[in-house]
Amino acid sequence: MNAPEWLKPGLYGAVAGAVALAIVGFSWGGWVTGGTADKLANDHARLEVVAALVPICLEQSKQDPQLSQTMAQLEAANNYKRSDMLMEAGWATMPGSSDPDRAVARACMEKLAAQF
Repeated sequence: MNAPEWLKPGLYGAVAGAVALAIVGFSWGGWVTGGTADKLANDHARLEVVAALVPICLEQSKQDPQLSQTMAQLEAANNYKRSDMLMEAGWATMPGSSDPDRAVARACMEKLAAQF
């Protein structure tokens, strides 16, 4: 098949333009792949769920009869042990769940630390 002479440079230009557009789009244009978009969406959803559960944790801490002792222990503990202590106290265990949530415990501990 005979193609016109102008077709070959036109195809090269289209291919080079597509490659340049992809490079610019993914580098500076904010484009992401489907997998990256899913990961970002899941991370964002998890953060929002944790943020929604922190008030429940704070309310559970207020209803604990041993609040003052637990708060004194939390104040005396190292930062890395505080979340574990909060989980052991049961404040990070959400209603309907049998296990505490570590992410909720960390976020709740940040809010409680502001009250120290």
